[in-house]
Amino acid sequence: MTQAPPPPAPPLTGLRVLDLATLFAGPLAATLLGDFGADVIKVEHPTRPDPSRGHGPSKDGVGLWWKLLGRNKRTITLDLSRPGGRAILLRLAAGADVIIENFRPGTLEKWDLGWPELSAANPRLVLARVTGFGQFGPYARRPGFGTLAEAMSGFAAITGEPDAPPTLPPFGLADSIAGLATAYAVLTALAGRDRTGAGQVVDLALIEPILTVLGPHPLWYDQLGHVQPRTGNRSQNNAPRNTYRTADGTWVAVSTSAQSVAERVMHLVGRPELIDEPWFATGADRARHTDVLDEAVGAWIARHTRADVLAAFEKAEAAVAPVQDVTDVMTDPQYAALDTITTVDDPELGPLRMQNVLFRLSGTPGAIRWAGRPHGADTEAVLTEAGVTPDELAALRAEGAL
Repeated sequence: MTQAPPPPAPPLTGLRVLDLATLFAGPLAATLLGDFGADVIKVEHPTRPDPSRGHGPSKDGVGLWWKLLGRNKRTITLDLSRPGGRAILLRLAAGADVIIENFRPGTLEKWDLGWPELSAANPRLVLARVTGFGQFGPYARRPGFGTLAEAMSGFAAITGEPDAPPTLPPFGLADSIAGLATAYAVLTALAGRDRTGAGQVVDLALIEPILTVLGPHPLWYDQLGHVQPRTGNRSQNNAPRNTYRTADGTWVAVSTSAQSVAERVMHLVGRPELIDEPWFATGADRARHTDVLDEAVGAWIARHTRADVLAAFEKAEAAVAPVQDVTDVMTDPQYAALDTITTVDDPELGPLRMQNVLFRLSGTPGAIRWAGRPHGADTEAVLTEAGVTPDELAALRAEGAL
């Protein structure tokens, strides 16, 4: 019998990333790179580990968020403020492709680990600097968190009901968007390095990626003076678009961004005469008659169970989705088909179910090789690989650098 060929290596195999960042945006970027084969080394302070280890619920004293955020990373401890820690980081940087950090501007420089020192150690290095407000400007040295970006960007101002306060998301939205953007920025910088041979600095501010995903708001204001108000679940661009309560007390979301879908919905709910109204011809005009359309759709949905609503919309080729909580997500058949929530075996906690890698590649897929590891679990192995001798390890421990 012929032996099956080995599976192809993930596309980022051979890429080494030093993750110096804490909490969410920077570490998430490193996670995304690790999911597709990068060797990610998580560098944490010896006595102050990444706070994400303690965020949210834990099981048997082990933080569950860290199991997700720390997956596919080897973990080491290093105090960069000590001479020994600084020296080791420069040795690791010499063999790395990427460093991701999120200290306040000037912190690495205070430790003599700024771009001049790092690039001297490795001219091909890419240094990704993720901060609240960027490396320069009047706010650069302020402490920055995703909540501030959600407020500053205009997101909170347009989120919520018209007569209610601005609403912040109940999760790290700005951090997550920034993490995705940082991974993209790192790969772009690496592509540039392939052409020029030289590394560079990535300066990414949390306040910018979320502004990008908000779309044309600055352009609308610049050209028309238009400021979008809070509209709750409604849209100014199309209608009906809302969440509606079903007869069995659950909720569904309906979208009619396409004109043909809006017409199908009206036929489905028994109000085809509305299609003949002059204002029904465009999404913006329909949005100005949202009350009429919401009443038509909401009244019909309120008479049917969620299962019947979903089945009827699917048959009519109209766009609908159940409003699901995490309980529903874990059993949703589409997510199951995609293996979006996958199972990872963990030595500490046993089988864990978590989000899978972000996308599927047909030729060189990514994978979750392991969940987040204990604090400093790989310190000795990683430093030994870098040529640190047992005597040096002992000296570093005595100094408090590890």
